[in-house]
Amino acid sequence: MLQNLKNILHQVFLPGRKPSRIPGTVSARPVSSLRAFGLNDFLNIDVPAREMLLSPILPERSLAMLYAPKGVGKSWLGISIGLAVAAGEPLLRWSAPRKSKVLYVDGEMPLVSLQERLGDISAGFGTDIPNDGFRILAADNIEGGINLSLEEGHQALEPLLEDIDLIILDNLSTLLTSRSEAASDAWVPIQTWLLRLRREGISVLLIHHAGTNGRQRGTSRREDALDTVIALRRPEDYSPEQGARFEIHFEKLRNRVDSAGAMPFEARLETLDADGQQRIRWSATVAAHAQRRLLSDRPG
Repeated sequence: MLQNLKNILHQVFLPGRKPSRIPGTVSARPVSSLRAFGLNDFLNIDVPAREMLLSPILPERSLAMLYAPKGVGKSWLGISIGLAVAAGEPLLRWSAPRKSKVLYVDGEMPLVSLQERLGDISAGFGTDIPNDGFRILAADNIEGGINLSLEEGHQALEPLLEDIDLIILDNLSTLLTSRSEAASDAWVPIQTWLLRLRREGISVLLIHHAGTNGRQRGTSRREDALDTVIALRRPEDYSPEQGARFEIHFEKLRNRVDSAGAMPFEARLETLDADGQQRIRWSATVAAHAQRRLLSDRPG
């Protein structure tokens, strides 16, 4: 009897071997709240198809980034995207199939500048933007500003998200003030929050600055979970008197689009006088400089 016990212990605790279960005992595995599916079971899950908020670049339940150097026009375009989605109106080479609810969070502009810009761009659409369809949360209108780098900031924003389809955060440098842009680990809690918003059915468009190298400033880890990354660049023949004129490049498009839809193009903000009222609208053209640059960047 004693020898049998010694043999069992020798087999279980043999040096260099992973301890095995003692014969005759039941292994106590922890109960997991996670659930894995077999392949066929997973493929048969009834998952609703993602419709487009702004086709073909911005699906429902998606994360996107728009970035550019300072002064190129990223806030102009970010506001225009939000208004187009809220109004269900086309913008540039994109289309919004229906009206959706947008929350625009501004962390940078003075209130008077934001009012002027919103008024100019919304007038350029030539249609009424639903008052409740495009909502503005401005840091300059809040004592202490807005800080979304902490859980407290996420919780403060939560009551405003009940029926929102798209949040636009303009911009990361002013809204995430407690985190280092260069530290990849500092992005983890923000990414966790963004992924939770996506699971809840909310799309997010991040507005961000480009660094001196032309890429988005700070850690590249920001791009890991994104569905769409759009970069704005100055055309080769740009001159300052042309105002907001830039090339639009798609660095990442996870949703399926045809090759033409993913090609770069040029956009320009135009000022028009109609009915004695100043209106601003976008025009889009084939970007010859962008096309040449794209071809020259290809290997071989």
